[in-house]
Amino acid sequence: MHCSVKAVILLALTTIAIQYTAIRTLTSMPFQLCPLPSPQNCGQDTEPPPERAGPGGCDELPDSSVNATRKKKTHILILATTRSGSSFVGQLINQHQDVFYLFEPLYHVQNTLLPRLSTSRFATERRLMLGASRDLLRSICVCDLYFLESYIKPTPTNHTTDKLFRRGVSRALCQQPVCDAFGPADVNVEEGDCIKKCPNLNMTLATEACREKRNVALKIVRVPEVEDLRALVEDPRLNIKVIQLVRDPRGILSSRIETFRDAHPHWLKGKYMLVRYEDLARSPLVKTREIYDFLGLSLDKNVKDWIQANTQGTNEPSTKHKFGTMRDSAANAESWRLKLSYDMVEYTQTVCQKVLHQLGYKAVRSPEELKNMSLSLVQDRTFLPA
Repeated sequence: MHCSVKAVILLALTTIAIQYTAIRTLTSMPFQLCPLPSPQNCGQDTEPPPERAGPGGCDELPDSSVNATRKKKTHILILATTRSGSSFVGQLINQHQDVFYLFEPLYHVQNTLLPRLSTSRFATERRLMLGASRDLLRSICVCDLYFLESYIKPTPTNHTTDKLFRRGVSRALCQQPVCDAFGPADVNVEEGDCIKKCPNLNMTLATEACREKRNVALKIVRVPEVEDLRALVEDPRLNIKVIQLVRDPRGILSSRIETFRDAHPHWLKGKYMLVRYEDLARSPLVKTREIYDFLGLSLDKNVKDWIQANTQGTNEPSTKHKFGTMRDSAANAESWRLKLSYDMVEYTQTVCQKVLHQLGYKAVRSPEELKNMSLSLVQDRTFLPA
């Protein structure tokens, strides 16, 4: 059993390393951001729709949508790995009344294209997957939500669907003009309540709601590394800021923890912030204020009330709240220590030694240290925005 656990973890980490190597190779190649033809025609030599093709080629967006958004909108990308607390961070941004938030829009791209594409054998297919993701992110940033319809299955009828992934997580999609069941004063609207009380999502009304907000925020776990976003960050028509969330790899074992350089590239200057989940869990209000300052947002009463209601509960698990935030957030941040064996932790520490050091996490030296919850494994570390 001891060897089998190590073999599973090593296999997972090796697979991730191979995938990252392939993606780094692809992102070093020039790539033009073009609106993708309908997914049903992937790989075919299909002309882009006339309304999307500007005089300068497919790389141009309609002037009306660009001019209406680029001067006043901030485009927020929350970049994370699975099981790293990204849903909680997304909700901190989602609570702001002037934010249009979507939960994992790339879920639809993955579900549509992966059955058609090999995930690692052919570089051209991997470029198509990455390119489609970046095109969709850019379209959503400028509130072109109709572009998302090409990836929703079944295809929306008359721009109406009940299949948008986790629609009920977004406050903007559960309020006017999209839905009349809840108003701006409604805090802590449950996802299930939104789904029950709101009609099927009308993409035209969703687009209108997006355009009314001064900020667009997207939470994504399907972009492997920050470098993959370079084309978006450097696009002069967008005003992108990236929040990268990391968490102790021992808490999520084989999840895709990003390694990062000590000096960030020039194209991220002023547009990047690294956040440790543990810091956010221990001091949610203080850390949220830092995030909001970075984004240029005011910390309004709705956000403060949501933090109070969702981080100061008991440590008992809640089945009602999707994000598990009703439990005491500080205690929950290191609760993984009570669930994992020392053998698994010790092996993970060996494999992830460099990442642990870079992110400021302490190693444990014995089973007793692992279970001693009075001993924090998180070093005090300040990560200033790039």
